[in-house]
Amino acid sequence: MRKLIFSILLIPLLVVSQSTTEYPVIENGMITANPTKIKEFEKGVAAHNKKYHAEGAYGARVYWISNGTNVGKYMWVMGPLPWSAMDTRPAKEGHDEDWNTNVLPYTMAEGDQTYWRFHPALSNFPKDFNLKYLRVMMLDMVSFKEQQFLEQLDKVAAVMKAKYANEPYGMYTNEMPNSKDGRDFAFVDFFDKMSFLGREDTFPKDFEAVHGEDSWESFLNVMAETTNGMQSELWMFREDLSGLSPKVIAMERQ
Repeated sequence: MRKLIFSILLIPLLVVSQSTTEYPVIENGMITANPTKIKEFEKGVAAHNKKYHAEGAYGARVYWISNGTNVGKYMWVMGPLPWSAMDTRPAKEGHDEDWNTNVLPYTMAEGDQTYWRFHPALSNFPKDFNLKYLRVMMLDMVSFKEQQFLEQLDKVAAVMKAKYANEPYGMYTNEMPNSKDGRDFAFVDFFDKMSFLGREDTFPKDFEAVHGEDSWESFLNVMAETTNGMQSELWMFREDLSGLSPKVIAMERQ
């Protein structure tokens, strides 16, 4: 059932401290390559990232979406970083010209940009790990019931941290949502073997073990009232196209 309820953007890729006065944001750019120019696109984006996005807060990773309506598209991811970092975002000489010359001509006019707020207190990164696969699960919130939905996340986090303490996962909310695309909230699992997806789902039982008898049914009732549906995607890390390595540093804790 957990797979059905929490099937998503986005991704803590650097050390993030819960003590910071600003919250971290992740920039996701979905790119559709021209199907007749895949080789040229991948060559261009790989060279661009390794030259301009290979270190620090402005480093970038690329993922390939392997299912759903966005299958075959690429997700360009930068962050997490605070909004204030956007004001000082470096524009190395030739950055925009390089993108416009060596990447953009090989793409389709189907781009999409999202900014996701990462919630460290609701997420868990207990150890360093290497990225390989991401299960990205996105939920659409019912208008004017967002707060009621968000209040349930503490319950989910309590179960995850009690029963899945060694698994890395993140929770995110869309900073600029709309009522049409169904991407208001995201839950992301990070794993390195596809067998992860075939495990028995014990989340309902685990939920009641943490919150008490009949708590799962009550939780589902609130979810039914506050969400319109969900979509899930499997993202595969493309190290060859990325500026950053697959290494993710565990979140710094107080």
